[in-house]
Amino acid sequence: MHDLRYIRENPEAFDAELGRRGAEAASARILEIDAARRAAQTMFQEMQERRNTLSREIGKVKKEGGDADALMAEVQGLKEGISGEETSEREHSVALQAILQELPNIAAADVPDGRNEDDNVEVRAVGEKTQIEGGAKEHFDLGEALGQMDFEAGAKLSGARFVVLRGGLARMERAIANFMLDMHTEEFGYTEIVPPALVRDETLYGTGQLPKFAEDLFHTDDGYWLIPTAEVPLTSLVSGDILREDDLPLRFTAWTPCFRSEAGAAGKDTRGMIRQHQFSKVELVSVTHPERSDEELERMTNCAEEVLKRLGLAYRVMMLCTGDMGFGARKTYDLEVWLPGQDRYREISSCSNCWDFQGRRMRARFRPNGGKGTEYVHTLNGSGLAVGRTMIAIIENYQNPDGTITVPDVLRPYMGGIEKLSPMVG
Repeated sequence: MHDLRYIRENPEAFDAELGRRGAEAASARILEIDAARRAAQTMFQEMQERRNTLSREIGKVKKEGGDADALMAEVQGLKEGISGEETSEREHSVALQAILQELPNIAAADVPDGRNEDDNVEVRAVGEKTQIEGGAKEHFDLGEALGQMDFEAGAKLSGARFVVLRGGLARMERAIANFMLDMHTEEFGYTEIVPPALVRDETLYGTGQLPKFAEDLFHTDDGYWLIPTAEVPLTSLVSGDILREDDLPLRFTAWTPCFRSEAGAAGKDTRGMIRQHQFSKVELVSVTHPERSDEELERMTNCAEEVLKRLGLAYRVMMLCTGDMGFGARKTYDLEVWLPGQDRYREISSCSNCWDFQGRRMRARFRPNGGKGTEYVHTLNGSGLAVGRTMIAIIENYQNPDGTITVPDVLRPYMGGIEKLSPMVG
């Protein structure tokens, strides 16, 4: 959500910022509706004051035995007028909200302009790309050969874009998530949360998924939505709250299933686990002081990177351009892991600073120390990491000529000491 005061004072700059995000100019329509809303509000207040004045006069006239009929008639007319102005103010507020809620967040000044992922900018590359003697296989070929990645069973149970994991790979998914959670909580100070996977409309509205992206979500018959990411419930923990400045920053992490219909992904990554309707992810969320959110983004990105470093996976950090950022993001770093089977980097994490965009939508504020009033918090979110894609990266980077998969050293304590995954027997 956007700051109306800023739009009133900087309409041309606001339209220019929207243009960077590929959105049409909106300030003229916003200000037109806002002016009508404020005029109705002013008229309402003036009528209320007049009614209160008349009510006092009526009391005085009646006390003195005079005729108050004319005054009472005027009061009755004012009541009808007040009702009309209330309705007008409410209708204009709804119209204003309808426009503002559909507008993306503005981009930070250092975000590169661009139309799509081709215009993203590499910030740094870390590690050496794995070279597989004899050529690398993709994760789905390797997983199916192990007898531990079953897309046919997933399709039988649920349809396309689902998978059943068995044996060692099922255990590896759990191991990856536990490894990530332990690192983020024990070393980086995140508080582990187990949130609901079903949420209400207002929860998704606060983080920006509704109403614009409803078609990408799964909705239940009784009004709940399946979460597309733990960002939604974790960020919404502070919805409607007024925090103390000393409470900030708040840092949360959670391992949850995630559900995405991804209506816009038709034809993309139809094989394998890259793009599934259900997947698991370890999410990172920060709620910060406005003056600290930029440095918090760097910190969060480094926390996500550390997972890849300890797993020995090559990756690169990309700054997303204006045309490739998410709806609520002001600045985003993508982590892309090297997949030798695909011979390319693929996204495994997005870390975004949303500034006060979500804070305004969910009315999450803090009270500055020694200050008056309140300010909106800044919120950030990032994958630390996507568990399924991390498994894909391990399978492809640690594949062996005999079809086995070497288990990275850091995961072995979580795997009961298992060093290799071998084909299942029987």
